[in-house]
Amino acid sequence: MRTLLIQNARCVATFDHPNPALARELSDASILIQGHRIQAIGPAAELPQTADEVIDARGHLVTPGLINTHHHMFQSLTRAIPAVQNAELFGWLRGLYPIWAGLTPEMVSISTQVAMAELLLSGCTTSSDHLYIFPNGVRLDDSIEAAQQIGMRFVASRGSMSVGQSQGGLPPDGVVEPEAFILQDTRRLIEAYHSNDHGAMVNVAVAPCSPFSVSRGLMRESALLARSYGARLHTHLAENDHDLAYSREKFNCTPTEYAQELGWLGPDVWHAHCVKLDEAGISLFAASRTGVAHCPCSNMRLASGIAPIRKMLDAGIPVGLGVDGSASNDAAHMVNEARQALLLARVGRAVQPAETRVNTEGRQQSFFGCDLGPAEMTARDALALATRGGAQVLGRSDIGHLAVGMCADLALFDLRTLAFAGGAVHDPVAALLLCASPPAAYTVVNGRVVVRQGQLASVELGPLIERHNALARQLVCGA
Repeated sequence: MRTLLIQNARCVATFDHPNPALARELSDASILIQGHRIQAIGPAAELPQTADEVIDARGHLVTPGLINTHHHMFQSLTRAIPAVQNAELFGWLRGLYPIWAGLTPEMVSISTQVAMAELLLSGCTTSSDHLYIFPNGVRLDDSIEAAQQIGMRFVASRGSMSVGQSQGGLPPDGVVEPEAFILQDTRRLIEAYHSNDHGAMVNVAVAPCSPFSVSRGLMRESALLARSYGARLHTHLAENDHDLAYSREKFNCTPTEYAQELGWLGPDVWHAHCVKLDEAGISLFAASRTGVAHCPCSNMRLASGIAPIRKMLDAGIPVGLGVDGSASNDAAHMVNEARQALLLARVGRAVQPAETRVNTEGRQQSFFGCDLGPAEMTARDALALATRGGAQVLGRSDIGHLAVGMCADLALFDLRTLAFAGGAVHDPVAALLLCASPPAAYTVVNGRVVVRQGQLASVELGPLIERHNALARQLVCGA
């Protein structure tokens, strides 16, 4: 099998321990890759000096490939739409549904590659994508084929919407599908593409869009279908106050109680957002080992709120990061997403009262959570969410940290660039998030170099962007 040597790295951050503070960080280290697996990792002097391909990693930080647990890649065609720039979630969706109804198979394919190119250039090697709208002959196959061409490890989530406005749902009737067809197509996709093998490049997840766009019956049947194949389950949950109010009005329960009733809690399930997860919900998620995709940029962009991530982590909930839809972020830079997770957790600690007690003057007073302060989320904690946490959320034991036998998914960042000046000399790992978010110098997926010297190596980026922009104009303006 072909060998690849990452040689003489300034620092290799392995994240090989569940506690990031205890994970190995190796100086002047090398990584030997054979085929799609890591063959050896350790001091450069102790590893082979030659291979079929050698990358000179002097002055570079090496991390596990970053993992994106929630995305809507087709939305890269509708970034920064003026009419919804200042809308919250439900208004934002109502403004965009009519536009997305014009999607074509080519638009889905091209937008998937653009979104993946952006992720790969930020050091992301694995991404899920939640495609839930299928007009004009669009199929999830369009996304899967695009991923195979560009070289990204892919969790393709077969989304669905079946309850339109006439039935009390949020989406227009014209973009929903019959439930029998949804289940039939989901079964077809799992049988055609899904694999649980070590190093699998494609997983298929079963992903009804949200409680406000599908029926109870579809949620239940989707869970049964996924579990009959050993596939995972994904949806949106408790994203904002309107989401919470809809659940109470329509189902007379909290979103977590609704999920529990329908079989949507468990170690094979992950939910996006969970901004409004209450104490009871956190307990249920922790007891069932249900995962969360934390999307800090999108939650800020749509003013949804601050997810209680530290409480989730302390309770033992698996948490990964997601960039969310390209029209609600409006970017797909995984290092920046981890940086925002770091900063937002610290802000959240400062603005949320930890407890109310009697002060020295005998009056009740809210005392804010300053006992942890900035240590609420460290840089290594945030990077662990973007690596080990994401792997756990997606049910992958073969990615997320660097060790012998793991998949060769990794990212290299050049510490000699302007963004790291004065930072990397003190702490190269923390500098990745505390300094300006850099692009990756190299991104390796399953042993294949997909980004080389800061340039995408698998597809030609210029023509891809040009075609993408033309399709974006066509979709939004009809031009």
